[in-house]
Amino acid sequence: MARRRFFVDSIERGHAQIRGDDAHHLTRVLRVEPGQKFEISDNRRVFLAEVESARKDLVVFLMLDEIDVPSPRLHSTLLASLIKFDRFEWMLEKATELGVDQIIPVQTERSEKGLEQAAEKRRGRWERIAREASEQSRRARLPVIESPLSLSDVLASNAKYRYVLEEGEAPPVLGRLPQDREPADTIALLAGPEGGWSDRERTSIRTAGWQPVSLGRNILRAETAAIVALGIIHAAWL
Repeated sequence: MARRRFFVDSIERGHAQIRGDDAHHLTRVLRVEPGQKFEISDNRRVFLAEVESARKDLVVFLMLDEIDVPSPRLHSTLLASLIKFDRFEWMLEKATELGVDQIIPVQTERSEKGLEQAAEKRRGRWERIAREASEQSRRARLPVIESPLSLSDVLASNAKYRYVLEEGEAPPVLGRLPQDREPADTIALLAGPEGGWSDRERTSIRTAGWQPVSLGRNILRAETAAIVALGIIHAAWL
């Protein structure tokens, strides 16, 4: 069985610490003890580490050996329209598990009013969700979660491949992916809100050069569509 992996804020002089509620979870729920080995990431490098001491509110790790981390084969950004937060957070968690590098919430014409202002207050919660999902999926680095942007702000993305999810007549996403896939390719996926894009937004997106793609005839929820498309894209670069 693969070792559990945890993220720490920093590694100093070969040691790292986890404090507070996270330490309490380790000692009371996972029941970590001195001598046990885990993997530790400081969001740059990953180490095999041994628990040096474990108290209720503080767990100290001793770094043993650096673990080689393969370079990612794909760098992806999910530009996700703001939807109800319970669904958005599910989408954020699953996108993190799939390996997305960056998540940008997008305010659209059909996003519910007030979500953009409320989203900034939830950044801390969203980062915690992403951290836990990164530990569960054994990522080496955390995804970057940006502040909400308007649709016009994100259309200038400089990703090598840029796709926008559409309903109906757009070609299937798998058929739009390049045949010659190279390591470290960059992709941006733009996912719309419940109710889809307005005509004005659709015109702006296509004028900016984004390629429309679909997931077939079934109409999926916004969060489901984003995750299915991301799964297809990441699997193609394996």
